[in-house]
Amino acid sequence: MDAIAQAFGLVTTWDVIFSILLASIFGLFVGAIPGLTATMATAMLVPLTFFMEPVAAVGAMVACSAMAIFAGDIPGALLRIPGTPASAAYVEDTYRLTQKGKAELGLGACVLFSALGGLFGTLVLIFAAPSLAEFAIKFSSPEYFWIALLGLTCAVFMGASNPARGLLSLFIGLTVASVGLNNPAGIPRLTFGSTEMLAGIDFIPVMIGIFAISEVLRTVMAGTGATEGAPRAVGNIFRDWGWMLKNYWAQSLRGNVTGTAIGILPGAGADVAAYVSYAVSRRFSKSPEKYGEGHVEGVIEAAAANNASLSSAWVPALVFGIPGDTITAIVIGVLYVKGMNPGPTLFMFNPQTIYAVFLIFILANLIMVPLGWGLIKLSKNILRVPKQVLMPLILIFCIVGAFASNNAVYGVTIMLVFGIVGYLMEENGIPIAPCVLGIVIGPILEKNLISTLIKSQGNLLDFVNRPVAFGIFVLFCLIWVAIIWSWIRPREREEAARVPE
Repeated sequence: MDAIAQAFGLVTTWDVIFSILLASIFGLFVGAIPGLTATMATAMLVPLTFFMEPVAAVGAMVACSAMAIFAGDIPGALLRIPGTPASAAYVEDTYRLTQKGKAELGLGACVLFSALGGLFGTLVLIFAAPSLAEFAIKFSSPEYFWIALLGLTCAVFMGASNPARGLLSLFIGLTVASVGLNNPAGIPRLTFGSTEMLAGIDFIPVMIGIFAISEVLRTVMAGTGATEGAPRAVGNIFRDWGWMLKNYWAQSLRGNVTGTAIGILPGAGADVAAYVSYAVSRRFSKSPEKYGEGHVEGVIEAAAANNASLSSAWVPALVFGIPGDTITAIVIGVLYVKGMNPGPTLFMFNPQTIYAVFLIFILANLIMVPLGWGLIKLSKNILRVPKQVLMPLILIFCIVGAFASNNAVYGVTIMLVFGIVGYLMEENGIPIAPCVLGIVIGPILEKNLISTLIKSQGNLLDFVNRPVAFGIFVLFCLIWVAIIWSWIRPREREEAARVPE
């Protein structure tokens, strides 16, 4: 109790509160701009943390990352341009809701369930950090390989209306992920003699191109604006909270659990959590045909997973000093600089500091609601901007975001190329989400596949001879059996219906 009382004293000082508030506003601003990710926002804060007290520095990092992950939902809902990669998983639904005049429903779901997901992940961090981290640390390359395959299985769910086109989109993403030297063998692949492509194709310009530039192209080709048919105002985002909590509490809880579980695993992060949760939601939904057409169910589950994974990623970071995602990798460096060396000794000798971090997580997720509401009130003015003005502004922001990803014109070129690719894919009915998923998970799959083969000297049994790996393998097989059965059963019914009595 003394440690908790000291933690309250550390958090309630004016400098900590002030730093959390400013970092939250900064995170909202950066997350809402396409191409500027939560990781980038956190990295930009690092130089400022050198002049802060330890608790204030960590508080700024926590608040900034949480706000940036949420803020990416706003341009996705209003313009179909996700501000962060994690928001891309359910951007189709939030944007379609806006086009139907229900922007407040989609944005309200993002605000509420992002905050609840963050609080859920924080509770797990508080009560189960040591035991969960001890379990996660047992994961090796075979387990991560099967988890990556489970993630890629999501592509089948996302392309459920046409699985063949979903798989085609997935293979396009995997091909993009294989470009360059960023593979275990370090051999140039698909570079076509270009020295710039040796570094691979950065995901950020690809995402901007596929979502934003393709939308600009569609506007130009069709001669209609991105805001046509959309409301000129966003209603009360709090109005449907009671209805959503009553009807979708189970989806929210499932998203929280999925996001927390994925966040604990080092290297996964909010992007993977959002895609997996959205796919799981669609698989078990009573109305999967509504997904991608403006259905709030998938938004709720994926938004909850986003911020739940962000909080739970701190479990291995604080307990073992192993980053759960790129954001905690940056924060670990700050912790060392501030003398808060992560590990079991931090819990033993500085418990008040750990409790202070926990309180900051709770505070950051609570203030997400009023600050998020304020940003939405400001952002809704985008819907009133004429298309002749809005599209050039979007293009400028896209160019800035693509250039900032690697400080080279190469990023802008990649953005433009994939803008055309995204436009052609959608014009031909090929879903975008599986492609993005392949780009995100492809490197994780390849790395752990090669690592396992090298360690086992080519013995394939090593992929299943560990208990956890075998359990995930069995789950993977059961899921695919269910998928194949769901395809075969309707055909059998159709054939039976054709047989004359």
